[in-house]
Amino acid sequence: MIKIESKSLEAAYSQAAEKLGCSVTQLQVEIVQYPSSGLLGFFSKSAIIVATRKTEPQSAAPIKEKIAEPEEASTVAEEIHDEKVTEKEPEMPRQRILNDTILPESFVTDQDEEDEQNDYIEDAIEGMFDDEEEEPFEDIETIAHEVKEQINALFANICFELNEIEVSVYDENTLMIDFNGPDAALLIGKEGYRYKALSYMIFNWINAKYGLQLRLEIAEFLKNQEESITRYLVGVCEAIERDGRAQTKILDGVLVQIALKQLRDQYPDKYVAIRSTRDGSKFIIVNGYNAY
Repeated sequence: MIKIESKSLEAAYSQAAEKLGCSVTQLQVEIVQYPSSGLLGFFSKSAIIVATRKTEPQSAAPIKEKIAEPEEASTVAEEIHDEKVTEKEPEMPRQRILNDTILPESFVTDQDEEDEQNDYIEDAIEGMFDDEEEEPFEDIETIAHEVKEQINALFANICFELNEIEVSVYDENTLMIDFNGPDAALLIGKEGYRYKALSYMIFNWINAKYGLQLRLEIAEFLKNQEESITRYLVGVCEAIERDGRAQTKILDGVLVQIALKQLRDQYPDKYVAIRSTRDGSKFIIVNGYNAY
């Protein structure tokens, strides 16, 4: 029995087979830890397995010689059947191809990110970073004041302790809504899922009623995300300058829109677009228009 630690399950299986001097199909494997890329390069996990080489099947000849009575013959047949069952190859974890790398099914989150409602949320987040120019509103200050009154009334009886919600004019087509207070960070939720839901609801209200875009800030969450993406894109930009093309790692729905805007602002003469993997995860590619 050996313990193998590697970046992926595929590599761990290969190393185990090499060390035990057998093929992958001859391995008896227990997966101790599935690999994970973590968040922005932090808290990543490697694949850990414990593997042994399966023993060779026993010869059935001695069993055949021991057939004396019908009842014993039936028992022997059942034992042979059980041995054949145990000799089946170990089930490999379900796999998906992600950026040309084979990853196990456990790599994919169990959350319902492929639901139709989540698609609406992604659309709302995209609208927060929409660069399309629209006609300016002459009374946008009046609209900001009206939205401030209504949104504070909406959240007046919430169980979280919040300061007065600030609504201001971000630009001629966008309202800035800022949540702060002792419990404001609780509105972000794990991995920003509550933030996405609030973005979806508030954007659809403001955009449908006033035709305006939204910039939602909750306890400086958006500011921190923008700063972290800016730091991450330094390496991506170096690759673009060196090779003329690059692609980002898998990014969250909020992060991918922030990165898209920053890269398009920095490289207006290049093709910058979002691409999706088979499981719906998103990343950004950058290359020349003639290379697309």
